[in-house]
Amino acid sequence: MFRSKGRTWKRLTIAMVAVLAFSVMAGCGKKDESKAGNDTSAVVATYEGGQITQNEFDRESRIVLALQPQMEQFLQLDDFREYLVKQQIAYKYLDEKADAKIKEAGKKKADEQYKAMKEAYGADQFKAMLDAQKVTEKEFQDYMVRIYTVLESQLVLIKDDEVKAEFEATKDDYTTASVRHILIGFQDAEGNEKYTDEEALKLANEVKAKLDKGEDFAALAKEYSTDAGSNANGGLYENAQVSQWVEEFKQAALTQPINEIGDPVKTTYGYHIVRVESRTEKKFEDLTDTEKDLLKTQVASAKLDEFMSGELEKTIIKKIDLPKVEKETEGTEGTEGTEGSENTTTPETGNNAGTETNTNTNSGK
Repeated sequence: MFRSKGRTWKRLTIAMVAVLAFSVMAGCGKKDESKAGNDTSAVVATYEGGQITQNEFDRESRIVLALQPQMEQFLQLDDFREYLVKQQIAYKYLDEKADAKIKEAGKKKADEQYKAMKEAYGADQFKAMLDAQKVTEKEFQDYMVRIYTVLESQLVLIKDDEVKAEFEATKDDYTTASVRHILIGFQDAEGNEKYTDEEALKLANEVKAKLDKGEDFAALAKEYSTDAGSNANGGLYENAQVSQWVEEFKQAALTQPINEIGDPVKTTYGYHIVRVESRTEKKFEDLTDTEKDLLKTQVASAKLDEFMSGELEKTIIKKIDLPKVEKETEGTEGTEGTEGSENTTTPETGNNAGTETNTNTNSGK
């Protein structure tokens, strides 16, 4: 199914902790020489009570690269590199400030998550994932303990009324709907242009006219819809969270009168003829414990954002001295460095990458 636009890299903060979806940096193929007491690499950042060395920075970057290899495209951005080192400082600083109770809770959750991840990937694949980036399991576990310790340090600050306020601000995201639609897509399955905007809209209006005359929605979806995720099912997505959809389709699901066929809705994929068959709005009391925990984590994310842009930058960080990215010189095109941009060159890769830079992601599966 078509999904809503993802977060930009500047939103990769504590809200992503549950899946450890952070970003990457340079040095991804180098061995780490920064063993305890033996790190002689340059200091790239200093902060109140500590410092970050180049080896520490590279090691943590390789860890997150193992988890999110598609983020490699950002490693040529100096401002992204700086954001990452600030994030690393924030986690080290808060981890160092955590008391014994918080550290114990963080380690427990990290151990649970580590075990779950290893089982989900399979032991061999998980090890291969780390080996590819020259990361040991101990280094990865230490990373997770630090991240989850910081998460715990933020969560204990959250009050119930803050969680409820977050729900009120985002409650549309918890609405579920059964939506039947027909997509007249701009592209075919191979990513080639199928219809121009004018052609797609014309056909969408013709299909809507057939529906208005009483023709069967499911049959027309099978005949016309280019959404591989639903056309075989008569165009139906049943009891789905509207938050997963692109904004225009989400708004149709939220506002269109039940069982009425609306005018074609344009998204980056094409024109959708939509019929909302049911819609269920949740109250705070209806949320599961997991959903409430997610809301709490979102509040913690906002607090960490405030910390990073406020106290961290203004008083805690003393100096950042990261090496600038070396830009490719003329005549080097087509050599090393082109592989990282692979996800922007083909429709197939773009459709499956799921990164924030690709706003036209059609999962269709």
